Amino acid sequence: MEMRLPQREPADDLPPRITVYEVGPRDGLQNEASIVAPTVKAELIRRLAGAGLGTIETTSFVNPSWVPQLADAAEVLEILGDEGRGPRRPVLVPNERGLDRALEAGVGAIAVFGSATETFAQRNLGRSVAESMAMFRPVVERALAAGLWVRAYVSMCFGDPWEGDVPVTQVVDACRSLMDLGCHELSLGDTIGVATSGHVVRLLDALESAGIGVDRIGVHFHDTYGQALANTLAALRRGVTVVDAAAGGLGGCPYAKSATGNLATEDLVWAMDGAGVETGVDLGALVETSVWLAGELGRPSPSRVVRALTGG
Repeated sequence: MEMRLPQREPADDLPPRITVYEVGPRDGLQNEASIVAPTVKAELIRRLAGAGLGTIETTSFVNPSWVPQLADAAEVLEILGDEGRGPRRPVLVPNERGLDRALEAGVGAIAVFGSATETFAQRNLGRSVAESMAMFRPVVERALAAGLWVRAYVSMCFGDPWEGDVPVTQVVDACRSLMDLGCHELSLGDTIGVATSGHVVRLLDALESAGIGVDRIGVHFHDTYGQALANTLAALRRGVTVVDAAAGGLGGCPYAKSATGNLATEDLVWAMDGAGVETGVDLGALVETSVWLAGELGRPSPSRVVRALTGG
């Protein structure tokens, strides 16, 4: 029997096309307790590319003692060769040492990972928000000088497990500080999944008033409270066209234990296919990839669409 596809009823309040920024190989796997072999990670990236995902964040050059799962970053990129390089294969770098390793590996794009709150900045980076911005400045300057594309993540944009609610003005300040360094794109992180659709629109409005338009913004929602897709739709209706997602709905954050999985790429693609929004992604090939990955990890995929289409 052929795989069920959604009935396509074009939505005139959504953009005609979006970019899916696939974070599964990095953000999706970083919280896995058992170490995934570098050959499996490389195969995952190849399969995702084969399913039509153009932008894939491959790994992170973070200190191996912080995130042991990503200690094999250089090896994964070596296995991939040219498939792991270029402006659409970004890697996360925490500092100049991470940038040095990324440049040695020949990457074409990087991402830095800031915070909108002081507590998370201290727990994740071991320094204040202001100190982390100072740390990122030479990273971004050197990356731009080397011709790399640079993305800025801002975590805890909608709530913090230690500080609670995060004022929109505080988030805007952190975003402006990072974008003022010269980053090309900003990703708004709902690290613990507490955002709601009205909150999303309010933050996007505030960022636009601060000079950061939706054409430079991506959204990154976690599904802790089941709101990731609803929040994504709110952002798309506001004009955002870049959405972070992880194949199979994997993910979390090693420094925020209440964070659960990312928005599943399959769930996003299913919704977009039904709304007539182009993603360039073959849903069937993507589902096959997530089923394969679930087998490698030894547990079912968290994605609702994967489970529905495979009877899992």
